[in-house]
Amino acid sequence: MDEVPLDLPAFEPGWVWLVGAGPGDPGLLSLYALHALRHADVVVYDALVDPRILKLARAGAELVYAGKRGGKPSPTQPNISNRLIEFARRKLRVLRLKGGDPFVFGRGGEEALALVGAGIPFRLVPGITSGIGGLAYAGIPVTHREINPVVTFVTGHVAGGNVPGELDWEALARGSPVLVFYMALKHLNEITAKLIAAGRDPAEPTALISKASTPMQRVLVTTLSAVAAEAARQGIEPPTLLVVGQVVRLRAGLDWLGALNGQVLEPDPLGTRHRGETD
Repeated sequence: MDEVPLDLPAFEPGWVWLVGAGPGDPGLLSLYALHALRHADVVVYDALVDPRILKLARAGAELVYAGKRGGKPSPTQPNISNRLIEFARRKLRVLRLKGGDPFVFGRGGEEALALVGAGIPFRLVPGITSGIGGLAYAGIPVTHREINPVVTFVTGHVAGGNVPGELDWEALARGSPVLVFYMALKHLNEITAKLIAAGRDPAEPTALISKASTPMQRVLVTTLSAVAAEAARQGIEPPTLLVVGQVVRLRAGLDWLGALNGQVLEPDPLGTRHRGETD
């Protein structure tokens, strides 16, 4: 970091930095994130932060786990926010490290507002959200000019652990060619059933990405009607991303990680040449 020709901001005592750690691969950290890791006195980290990232923290930094996992004992959100405030009031440099991006289904807004209410100064450092970075590592573009001018990101469950009840499923099914659900594995049967009932094609290309951008990444490509059963049969584990839409077909030509292992990619997965189109 000392060789980076940039004037990075000082991490002052008594401040909290809310930092996105990205989807998993430590190489996807921002310079600000690495800078914060190298200077923090205490790192309060989520369950989705890759262990390799924690190894980048400065020697002597206190590592405090604040992860939330479904069905397991977890600290409450007020408890996490209060700990951040307590650490800051002790004049420590506090790094709140969150998987993905703090403001994308990450409760970063709640924690930032708690800091404001307590008079604690903070900095927000965005991260690569898994709905973008995770798809890229699976070889699935979030958008493609010939497929979708729109993409919709949806949470697979709300704070209580249930499928979001206020969603207009018919509008969702009709309005977006590509849907990306975060944390959808637990309610996969219900989510896919609601989409099909709202008008989505049961045969629509669908992918499930497990542990995106990590060495344990797995990608299941199937159809909307079959994905829940296939996920159970293959033992897919969380965290997962559910991707619904024709962009899933592009994985056949863009699975760059597979290509590194000798897989032959398909140059025209959309079949555009047979329609008389030119490059």
